[in-house]
Amino acid sequence: MKDLIFTYLVKNSIYVNLTNRCPCACTFCLRQNGDGVFGSGPLWLKHEPSLEEVKESLDQWNLSQYDEVVFCGYGEPMERLDVLLETASYIREKSDVKTRVNTNGLGDLIWKRPTAQYLKGLIDCVSISLNACNKEDYLRLTRSKFGVESFDAMLKFAVDCKEYVPKVVMTIVDVVTSKEVQKRCQELCDKLGLTLRIRPYEKS
Repeated sequence: MKDLIFTYLVKNSIYVNLTNRCPCACTFCLRQNGDGVFGSGPLWLKHEPSLEEVKESLDQWNLSQYDEVVFCGYGEPMERLDVLLETASYIREKSDVKTRVNTNGLGDLIWKRPTAQYLKGLIDCVSISLNACNKEDYLRLTRSKFGVESFDAMLKFAVDCKEYVPKVVMTIVDVVTSKEVQKRCQELCDKLGLTLRIRPYEKS
């Protein structure tokens, strides 16, 4: 059904669409461009999937044929941390496929406690949207409901993830950052021991 797309294919990875909730309203968010991405079909959910529904959707794919399972849909996956973790555990039980979480890094603010530790042994890579090199520009771009404290909380989560997750990547979008901002973001990541990826803006 068109309102029940819980998993979908992007290139050679399976993406998991757990929620449409997000504490941010980024000025460049893909959700502003349409109902889905890369031919996925509509990713706006009539209801959030239960763990059993996610499992059933994943079971339609032969995971061994794909590069990754990525927790990334039309919402922030850390909003549903419990289902994310249980799904990742299920994937671990049935496959050696790599797992990744694409996140805004605000899980600690969402849950009012440190969250990186829960990813240990379940997630192979965390990709965190850095978006800017200072808290004021970050808030302007992301319009986070948590306000100006969001930037520092996101950075703390990223640093925490280094202890629990094999690969941690920070990302910024090329068209919304200048060369100078990109340079400063690189310097910030170097200081924190984090990898920076400048990614292209993808409209669909």
